[in-house]
Amino acid sequence: MFETIRYNVQDGVAWLRLNRPDRLNAFIAQMNREIKEAVREASLDETVRCIVITGEGRAFCSGQDLVEVNEEMDHGQVLRDHYGPMVKQIVKCEKPIIAAVNGVAAGAGFSLALACDFRIASEKASFLNAFIHVGLIPDSGNIYFLSKLIGSAKAAELSILGEKVSAEKAFDLGLVTKVIPMDTWEQEVEEFAVKLAQMPTKAIGLIKRYLTLANNLSFDSFLEKEAEGQRIAGLTQDSREGVNAFLEKRKPVFTGK
Repeated sequence: MFETIRYNVQDGVAWLRLNRPDRLNAFIAQMNREIKEAVREASLDETVRCIVITGEGRAFCSGQDLVEVNEEMDHGQVLRDHYGPMVKQIVKCEKPIIAAVNGVAAGAGFSLALACDFRIASEKASFLNAFIHVGLIPDSGNIYFLSKLIGSAKAAELSILGEKVSAEKAFDLGLVTKVIPMDTWEQEVEEFAVKLAQMPTKAIGLIKRYLTLANNLSFDSFLEKEAEGQRIAGLTQDSREGVNAFLEKRKPVFTGK
């Protein structure tokens, strides 16, 4: 079904692996489309309760493949046609999405990682806002996400200076949730993903929704939205299971319903 990515579902987790290792998983238009389609498919699949995006080979994603770039290219239209739709699909997904950054995440590859809910990095991972080195601005939502994660001043440093950020520095900045040694990389990524897949999926979706709303509403308006969200969450099977498990002094078994 897909040519530039590998997609499979196991234990409630949809694994989306960028699969152009010979080009450091650099983006081409087809890959943008296939990532969007895979995330949409996972969003609609009731058996999927968590999504992992990672890279094959030694890179996560090195950004735009320059073989598709030419002097006549309208960069803005490329964003509107390919990168924007991909990132929007990721952001609107109400299931948790993990960027498992196994190597370099540069340019739009960095943006892809930023669009996800969690970033877990291997000890060999690095992050690079490479756009400045070719006279461009960070795109695919990069500045939007980055400024919210680490503030405008640090976002400016990474965007204007264009210096590589190691996994450990990314952790210190608050860009990544955890850094994992290479010898336990696959095991720990899987454990992290399965843990999320076993949590109350609908509650996670509501949390994601209201984190976005929190930036755009007055406090009073947010409290009203929050009340409506809690009403919805309280009607889920997982909420009832959580309460019953607490009363019965046992570990809850959530089903995502």
